[in-house]
Amino acid sequence: MSQALRIVVLGAGKTGSLVAQVAQERGHTVLTIDEDLNANAAWLTPNNLHEADVVIDFTTPDAVLANIEAVIRCGKAMIVGTTGWYGELERVKKLVEEAGTGFVFGANFSYGVNLFFQIAKAAAPALTHGYSGHITETHHIHKKDAPSGTAIALQRVLQQAAGVEVSISSIREGEVTGTHTLELDSGGDRIVLTHEAKSRRTFAQGAVLAAEWVVGKRGFYDFKDIFSQL
Repeated sequence: MSQALRIVVLGAGKTGSLVAQVAQERGHTVLTIDEDLNANAAWLTPNNLHEADVVIDFTTPDAVLANIEAVIRCGKAMIVGTTGWYGELERVKKLVEEAGTGFVFGANFSYGVNLFFQIAKAAAPALTHGYSGHITETHHIHKKDAPSGTAIALQRVLQQAAGVEVSISSIREGEVTGTHTLELDSGGDRIVLTHEAKSRRTFAQGAVLAAEWVVGKRGFYDFKDIFSQL
């Protein structure tokens, strides 16, 4: 870490609270804004963000797009860990490029999950050699979007690598932090790759490292493409 940052964390839920904790442990100044104070991105004004170096969003699919647009208008760097908005990806990319800000989004900010993506990419050629594929994602009952952003990102990795769209099943049970399984099945054998998150802290650490990385940069980045630089 090169400097202490002034970080605004949007969302005071379980992951947002851990992001704030990790950022403070790393010497940063943190202001957490709950959704009740920021309905329709109302708190995100140039005056309120004047001293902020970077904004980190772990809110909800319903709130995130308004937050993104407001932060970009204020000319601030942003990290977005909220999923459920990827249908607007190209539009947001254009807004970031026009504003000249720095922006990192990620379906999953865990270092391990992004290694999992690389392993899956290496296994993708099986899909063109007689194997069928299926992704199963399991999360806690409070998760609002399905399939998960991580499952969609894994599906995209396989599509780009092998030209095959793999189906996804979503399960919501208990307090599961997040488990993703890729099965590659043929008449002769079966390959099973699984990533199981044990704690949300791994997501929080990745988000804070991304925030440290993006300050001073311009451009629109997917965490899976920059995590090895952190």
